[in-house]
Order: sequence, then structure tokens, then C-alpha cells
Amino acid sequence: MPEQKKDKLNIRLHIYDEEVGVKIDREDEEYFRLAAKLITERYNAYAQALKGRMNDHSIALRVLLDISVMYEKELKNNDTLPYDNVLAQLTKEIEDALKESK
Repeated sequence: MPEQKKDKLNIRLHIYDEEVGVKIDREDEEYFRLAAKLITERYNAYAQALKGRMNDHSIALRVLLDISVMYEKELKNNDTLPYDNVLAQLTKEIEDALKESK
């Protein structure tokens, strides 16, 4: 059990106008800090454009949508399933051809 505690880290992140304390895996610290920076940058951009016309909650939801769309696009760009399927089919065809030639 002591090893698990050692792998955890308590950090404070500045996200937009608030300090947020989180307990994370030590190896994820860089990702959490980058995420906090991205959220703050996107929120600042939306707040600058929409403050006074939308409340903070609506602005936050737009930021969530914006970041979620970026995430979904990245997932789609990294989808290897079609390539895996083609490689599996080609491998099967090659193996079948090699069996026939013996």
C-alpha cells in the first residue's frame, strides 16, 4: 500500500479564475497541467467574445464542447481499426497462398 501512496501527487491547478486541488498519478502531472492551461486559454477566448451576452455556465459549456470536439477529431485521426482489418485480411491471404504453394 505505501507504494500506491508514493505514486499519487496532490497538486493545485489554476483553471481560469479558480484554484483546483487534485490528487493524481505522478506520471500524469504534465497532462493535468497542460489540460488546465488549455481550459484556461479556451475559456478566456470565449469569455472575451461572449461575456455580457452569456452567463459563466453557458461559456463553460461552450468550452467543454470545443475541447470535446478537438478530442473526438483526434480520436478519429488515430483510429487504426480500418488499417488493422486490412492488414489482417492481407496476412490471411498471404498465409493461405503460402499453404497452397506447399
